[in-house]
Amino acid sequence: MANSADVPAGSPRRRDARATRRRLLEAAADLFAERGYDAATVRDIADRAGANQALLFRYFGSKSALLTEVMAHNGQEQLRATPPEKLFETTLRGMLTHHGKEPHDRSLAVYLRSLGGAEDGSETVKALGEQYVDVLATLSGAEDAALRADLAMAWLLGIGIMRVVVGREPLASADPDAVCGLVLGLLGQLLDGMPAPGGGTPPEPEGR
Repeated sequence: MANSADVPAGSPRRRDARATRRRLLEAAADLFAERGYDAATVRDIADRAGANQALLFRYFGSKSALLTEVMAHNGQEQLRATPPEKLFETTLRGMLTHHGKEPHDRSLAVYLRSLGGAEDGSETVKALGEQYVDVLATLSGAEDAALRADLAMAWLLGIGIMRVVVGREPLASADPDAVCGLVLGLLGQLLDGMPAPGGGTPPEPEGR
């Protein structure tokens, strides 16, 4: 019997393995964003993906490792697909709606609902966060651009915690467009390379 190394790269078996792995990642992203790490069981993830639980462990090793890969994969997809000036808004909207049309739009919701779950991948998650901050820092020409980017990221995470984790009203049920309008209008003063709401030009920061 041929082993996996003997299977041609374009064979149906190899394609099916890739498709199953992708379905498991997408199902995990859905459930982690909806329920959080603890409440999303391996059985639920496998059922939603239409796969056997054994395949989840074969492809990812553990539920914790799966969470790490979901966050790393979704975050990297978002960084690749999103222009720097749109990164904050895209991440914010994905978190405000708890899910987006694309899996990577859920990156922050997955992270916030699964805090502490990816213990084995803490360095991966930390590195991903640093990449987000690095991108945001490119939006400011100020000498303290790195600090401004850190503050922007802290604000983003704080909004997410209050809405997604704590569920504090009126933020928890506020209209995403209303929240984005308020936040982005103020953020333009911090990260002066961001487009102002409505397509205007953000004001020049003091000291420029």
